[in-house]
Amino acid sequence: MKQMTPEQAGWFADTFARLVANMEQAIVGKPHVIRLALTCLLSDGHLLLEDYPGTGKTSLAKSLANTVQGSSSRIQFTPDLLPSDVTGVTIYDQRAGKFEFHPGPAFATVVLADEINRASPKTQSALLEVMEEGHITVDGVEHTVGKPYMVVATQNPIEQAGTYRLPEAQLDRFLMKTSLGYPDHESTVSLLADAANRDRTSAVSPLITSKAASEMAALADLVHVDEAVLAYVSRIAEESRRTKHVRLGLSVRGCLSLVRVAKTWAASDGRHFVVPDDIKELAIPVMSHRLLLDAEAEFNGIDIENVIARILSEIQPPVDRAA
Repeated sequence: MKQMTPEQAGWFADTFARLVANMEQAIVGKPHVIRLALTCLLSDGHLLLEDYPGTGKTSLAKSLANTVQGSSSRIQFTPDLLPSDVTGVTIYDQRAGKFEFHPGPAFATVVLADEINRASPKTQSALLEVMEEGHITVDGVEHTVGKPYMVVATQNPIEQAGTYRLPEAQLDRFLMKTSLGYPDHESTVSLLADAANRDRTSAVSPLITSKAASEMAALADLVHVDEAVLAYVSRIAEESRRTKHVRLGLSVRGCLSLVRVAKTWAASDGRHFVVPDDIKELAIPVMSHRLLLDAEAEFNGIDIENVIARILSEIQPPVDRAA
């Protein structure tokens, strides 16, 4: 099987760094979250943001789309939102004498599904097919959305009244979960000094084309993962399934997700191979929404991040390559 060369890894890291710097014009003081979002896009995955209002979630989605010369759309999920409001509808054109498809906001390079847990489960599931298959079926006809394609869904952690919790099967379809959080003091002062700028994302100009972004994603797939690292991921999954207070451990899809993002993360660091530290660094964003804690853990205030840290501490990372 063809593998990424050190020269290709160096080019990937340089391009990745320039993409991050470009997005930082809109998202100030959050390079790590930008790296995670870009890694998600270049791993053909979707991102779940659980964060407070006004932290820059929309700006993150728009700046990501602008950077790769793609389109962006925003869907405000509400209880009365219908699946057709997301996917689009087929309307009969009397002049042409045929039905025409009118695409919905789900047809964009980066789709921001704002407060996704406020819509009914039926509407939430309208995104499931496109997130998994890359196409939307309306009236029996498939419509492709193209590549790259990424759904950035948000949830508000402080308001649960009138919301519909995302089912475990749907959560598992998100490659990573993270949060932007509030900026630090210096970044806040910088933003306030530029208060006259109502749309910071307008300064984010395209650096690469959408086709080039897809080529970067294909290149990231060529990053080498040693068998010892794969065994390490498998042991993490096994440990998660028998850890105290964990009701649902890491699935096989979760393991595949961890390996996929680790490849892109390694390439963004200029390496053509994955190391155990990549797995450890990405464990929380990949696993935190996939593990379910039992009622006793929630009652005692046990944090999912602490559980993942404990799982990692129980597993000895490999120090040598597999024979």
